Amino acid sequence: MDLHRLARATGRVLLGGTLLFTGVSHLTVAREEFQAQVPSWVPVDPDLVVVLSGIAEVGLGAALVALPRWKVPVGWATAAFFVAIFPGNVAQYVEGTDGFGLDTDQARLTRLFFQPVLVAWALWSTAAWRDRHQLLRREGSVSAGRRSAPPR
Repeated sequence: MDLHRLARATGRVLLGGTLLFTGVSHLTVAREEFQAQVPSWVPVDPDLVVVLSGIAEVGLGAALVALPRWKVPVGWATAAFFVAIFPGNVAQYVEGTDGFGLDTDQARLTRLFFQPVLVAWALWSTAAWRDRHQLLRREGSVSAGRRSAPPR
C-alpha cells in the first residue's frame, strides 16, 4: 500500500471513529446539549432529531470503518449528511445558541467554515470524488437489473 492510500485509509477510519463517537454522544451523554442546537424552525421534536442524527452518525461511522469496499457510496452519503446538517450550524450562529464551548459569535462562525472541511474529508478519505465513476457505473448496472460487485 502506497503512502497516499495509507493516508486516505487512515483519514477514513479517523472520520469513521469520530462519527461513531459523536453519534453515541448524541444518544447518551450529550443528548440534551445536542437538543439545544436543533434549530427552532425544525418542525420535529428536538429529541427525535438528535436521536435520528445520532443513529445516522453511528451508521455512517461504522460503515466508514468496517466497509472499505463500499467506501465510495459511503463517502458520498457522509458528505451529504454533513451538507444536510449545515443549516443547523447556520441556525446556531444566527440564533446565538450556545453549545459545546461555542459560546461566542466568533466561535460559532468559525464552526461554519469547518463544515466544508468535513465534506472534503469525507470525499477525499473515501476517494468518493476521484472514483465517482464507480458509483455511477454501479447505479447503472443496478437500474438495468444487473447485479454488480461493490466498488473497491
